[in-house]
Amino acid sequence: MSKVTAGVGPKYPQVVVLFGATGDLAKRKLIPGLYHLSSAGFLPDCRIIGVSLEELSCEEFQNQCLASLEEFSSRNVNNEDWEAYKARLSYVPLSAGAAALEKAVLEAEASFGVECRRLHYLSVPPKAALSVINTLGEARLIERARIVMEKPFGVDLQSAVALNSEVHKVFEEDQVFRIDHFLGKEPAQNILAFRFANGLFEPIWNRNFIEHIQIDVPETLGLDSRAGFYETTGAFRDMVVTHLMQILAFVAMEPPVALEPSSISEEKNKVFRSMMPIQPHHAVRGQYTGYREHEGVNPESQTETFIALKCSIDNWRWAGVPFYLRTGKRLAEGQRIISIAFHEPPKSMFPRDSGVGLHGPDHLTFDLSDSSRTSLSFYGKRPGPGMKLDKHSMQFGMDETRNVGEVLEAYERLILDAMRGDHTLFTTSRGIERLWELSSPLLENPPPVNRYSPGSWGPNAIHQLIGPRAWRLPFERNWRD
Repeated sequence: MSKVTAGVGPKYPQVVVLFGATGDLAKRKLIPGLYHLSSAGFLPDCRIIGVSLEELSCEEFQNQCLASLEEFSSRNVNNEDWEAYKARLSYVPLSAGAAALEKAVLEAEASFGVECRRLHYLSVPPKAALSVINTLGEARLIERARIVMEKPFGVDLQSAVALNSEVHKVFEEDQVFRIDHFLGKEPAQNILAFRFANGLFEPIWNRNFIEHIQIDVPETLGLDSRAGFYETTGAFRDMVVTHLMQILAFVAMEPPVALEPSSISEEKNKVFRSMMPIQPHHAVRGQYTGYREHEGVNPESQTETFIALKCSIDNWRWAGVPFYLRTGKRLAEGQRIISIAFHEPPKSMFPRDSGVGLHGPDHLTFDLSDSSRTSLSFYGKRPGPGMKLDKHSMQFGMDETRNVGEVLEAYERLILDAMRGDHTLFTTSRGIERLWELSSPLLENPPPVNRYSPGSWGPNAIHQLIGPRAWRLPFERNWRD
């Protein structure tokens, strides 16, 4: 494995305190992610302290980490790198208390012999987050520390304000990193490059040229054993506030003064301040048939497993341009798509049977999946006699570049950014509270859930929501392999 060049990783040695170290997220993403950052040279000086409810020895925890790598790592694990990583791993059961945790962190820091930083990663259920934060305060591990928090960040405006207030009693806002793994993906950041590095696109990125925008994240997975947890959350709280709205901000933001965290966060928050409250009649809620039969679910549950909604941004750039968001469980395909529809020409000189307009407006499409593809569709003449038009596309995929091997997975990038103190891809307390404020009309008076069949695209009412336009998924054309 090639090592990275100097200057890419954090400036100081890092002590990572991983709460929930034996949980599902840690096994699938965090342990493998830290292994790759370590073995690839991003973290030349790092110690990792696992903390969890389980009573494990250090050796048992190390064995669990090896099992996680063997099952979930997307990269090869060689013995030399594993032995180096293993030496960095230690474990403190939560029952040992704050004093034992403080002792373990201080010993890890002493092994460096130089100034270092602390990264506390809270891979724990939301109800346990404040308890962990108080433990860190009791252990006096706040200084030189940054803390990464997983969603959800509250369930409404009142709970978000209360949560942020409690967090700020222990940590300053600039120490807090609210993680959204969608923004850690390479294609999400490519939106910034696409918009602001190209003179071709930024001049047309406004209401004069763009007719509407769709952000579509359907999932084929159901809930099964997670249904009991999901029953208190639902698709809107689980996906829209924490993921889709953050993507919307990247698409809609004004050019930042500089490509730096504070400037980008300010422009994202301006988008949220400009958004109109989400009204119940601009939303369609759905629930797949069979959800109520899952263990832990109310037989008369009104929790949505599907949500589609229309958002509006009341500013100069986007006035009159609707943003359509859709996500749900047990849908026909798993996709992560941003689709930007351009205005059609005001008048067509082509004959009716030419095919112009047959396939809808031109689209610029971003695929936010790991394949990281971009497509620009347009009409062109079909070869042969006469004037027959077909829809064509220009496509680009990340796997077509020679740098594809250097792509970091989302959690890897975000962990590295948190260590460096870079808030660009993280959510602020002000932004989260504003989004819950915008959501209040919908949460206080939600429309009834519509049933939909597993394997479909959701309730039929979604077509009335977007009409006379049409949903971009499913695609009428395939991505090029």
